Amino acid sequence: MPQNFLACDREQSFLLPPDVREWLPENHLAWFVIDTVAVMDTAAFYAAYRDDGHGRAAYEPSVMLALLLYCWARGTRSSRAIERACVEDLACRVIAAHQRPDHATIARFVERHERALAGVFGEVLALCADAGLATVGVIAIDGTKVHANASRDRAMDYEAIARAIVEEAVATDAAETVALGDRRGDELPEILTTRQGREGWLRDARQRLDQRRAAQATPIPRSRPQRLREGRRRLEEELAVDRDANAQYEAYRARGRMKDGRRFGRPPNPRQPPTVATGKVNLTDPDSKLVHGMRGWIQGYNAQAACNERHLIVAAEVMTASPDFGHLGPMVDAARRELAGAGVVSKPDVVVADAGYWHLEQMNAITADGIPVLIPPDSSRRRNTGPRPGWNGGAYDFMRGVLATERGSVLYSQRGQLIEPVFGHTKHNRGFSRFHRRGRAAARTEWRLMAATHNLVKLHQHFNEPRD
Repeated sequence: MPQNFLACDREQSFLLPPDVREWLPENHLAWFVIDTVAVMDTAAFYAAYRDDGHGRAAYEPSVMLALLLYCWARGTRSSRAIERACVEDLACRVIAAHQRPDHATIARFVERHERALAGVFGEVLALCADAGLATVGVIAIDGTKVHANASRDRAMDYEAIARAIVEEAVATDAAETVALGDRRGDELPEILTTRQGREGWLRDARQRLDQRRAAQATPIPRSRPQRLREGRRRLEEELAVDRDANAQYEAYRARGRMKDGRRFGRPPNPRQPPTVATGKVNLTDPDSKLVHGMRGWIQGYNAQAACNERHLIVAAEVMTASPDFGHLGPMVDAARRELAGAGVVSKPDVVVADAGYWHLEQMNAITADGIPVLIPPDSSRRRNTGPRPGWNGGAYDFMRGVLATERGSVLYSQRGQLIEPVFGHTKHNRGFSRFHRRGRAAARTEWRLMAATHNLVKLHQHFNEPRD
């Protein structure tokens, strides 16, 4: 008796026209994404196109948005990989209605709708709130370092940038001389013619400068000469901010009294601010900074997130400063703003964060608003070495006492259980270890899209989990 196998006839055509929609299960994520986009407010996407219909037809924005959300939810962010998926992946073929946008079209869509794509996070969060997932019991806040689309070896100081600008100008002149000779180049064609104290002031001034740059969201120039000039401008701007803050501090000390009316104990140590810009700027992505990750210093960003007990991300922002110090207040404000936009006006029961977020002024402001904060003053590395020198008494001992209670210990133990699995899943399971685009605004859009698709998958699982 011969061996028995199922027949494999690749020459057999379909006897009836196939409907690929029948090949996807009714509870498939692709159907959920299509339905989700259908109820979103996508007016910002459509507003970028002409109303009179003139010009070449564009891909439907809702189709492109659904394609991006599905692919990002599956861990596919490369525009070329998404282009291939429109041919090889059945779900993508259903979402795109058998259309095949090329990778350049996909990349241009992301760049053109950068601000609108960042707003998708709020739209998904509102749907999660309607489903009852946006709870505000315990809110955990943490940050993770993500590589920028830049090498740390491309950082240059002011002198090197100035030297490179001169070299670029000399090279340009030489190239024009070869091409034009004695001509100017604008002639008509021949055919027609024949710390606290001073350091605190400086730190605050730098933070205000960083906030202004974030609000401006200036795109990163494409050409190297433009990036050189932008790098020089940034270093000169930072020098001017430092000199101005130093002058303001000197004038403040010259008055002889503090803000509360008390006299200063002794005159400040003299300090002569530099006359030439110090520090370095990365020429590939000037917005990125050297940040300290788990494996040392990297050129990248500090991606911040806040999540609730359902492992739902309720706020996602990108910072340039490596330490988490100073980000507690902004992240709590961002979480409350995002939740309010989703229709959740209740205050969090408690906010938990690790020792890096200890900022007494911000903690006092949050607790004054009726939100308890649990942050240990001592990092985990100091468990065997004792408290940090000088961090005794007052709020430090009070917080240690609160965390030593059974209730405080139980609440704070949820921090690692809530936020760290989100980062692990995003970076390792979904492959988000590096930003694809350059600039803080572009990185923020990527991070918020990752958070939005994370929440989208959570919402899909919520509607498909077995019911009692």
